[in-house]
Amino acid sequence: MKFWYQAKQQHWIKIGLLLPLSGLFYLVASARRLAFKLSWFSSYRPPIPVAIVGNISVGGNGKTPVVLALVEAAKQRGFKPAVVSRGYGGKAPYYPFVVSSTSQSAECGDEPLLIYQRTKCLVVVDPNRSAACKAAVEQGSDLIICDDGMQHYALQRDIEIAVVDAQRGLGNGLCLPAGPLRETASRLSAVDLIVSNGEPAFNANSHLLQLRASGLRRVSDQQQVTDVTQFDAAIAGIGNPARFFDSLTVLGFACKKQVSLDDHKHLSKEQHKELFEKRIIMTEKDAIKYRHTAGDEWYYLPVDSVLPDAFYQQFFSLLQEKIHVS
Repeated sequence: MKFWYQAKQQHWIKIGLLLPLSGLFYLVASARRLAFKLSWFSSYRPPIPVAIVGNISVGGNGKTPVVLALVEAAKQRGFKPAVVSRGYGGKAPYYPFVVSSTSQSAECGDEPLLIYQRTKCLVVVDPNRSAACKAAVEQGSDLIICDDGMQHYALQRDIEIAVVDAQRGLGNGLCLPAGPLRETASRLSAVDLIVSNGEPAFNANSHLLQLRASGLRRVSDQQQVTDVTQFDAAIAGIGNPARFFDSLTVLGFACKKQVSLDDHKHLSKEQHKELFEKRIIMTEKDAIKYRHTAGDEWYYLPVDSVLPDAFYQQFFSLLQEKIHVS
């Protein structure tokens, strides 16, 4: 909700009315985490290391680019990583569901299909993340990277990575529903690494994630194209559409209008019909949804994740410690 990130006087009454519910949310969330910590609730520990890439706020913060970067770095170091996701926005015919080249985003969700297409690593989808981890172990993986799931305490983890959107930060710093937080800011002191998606850096200990455009591609066939800079519309169905629209301006792309959609949402039938013959640019995650229904001049902008060497050194040092301990 926009008012979470806006310091405007007209929002004070709304926030004040929601504060009691935020207090209740905080108490329930804190009690739940404590119950898992004290083993009052059962949890599952996989026989291989588990790294969680998540956040403490709702909405897109840039988790998937970090997952992509970690998968490639792990493969380069000889690991056989698997990515586990609950598959938000998808409904698979069965679970656990292993993503393949014939999978549809309607089955597994946008991010799992994107991760598979970019990395070709094992991607397992299941609302029950523990079941997904068991399937990954059975298929020979030696490292599990969870795309989201910071608050899924039924799954024990070895490394926690929190991603924070540098533009929006933690909003007004309040828990749901008065603010965007699933847990209070103090939770960040317990994670192993913090990644700041963009500048300015979230804090002195955070690692800067930079997203670099890697060339425009056509949605229908993924072919790279050049000399296309003018568009009728830009589409973004991600957590923070403004970040994508701003990046287009910086890169020199001109768009007559911007179409913002809620995260994971599709164009309506009316919007799709209206835009079908137009020249469109969208995010790579959005393009996943329109591979088979895109117009001839629908394009997407892939981005590559750039993280500092210090991030990888710290991550794989922690990983080796966990492997030796186990």
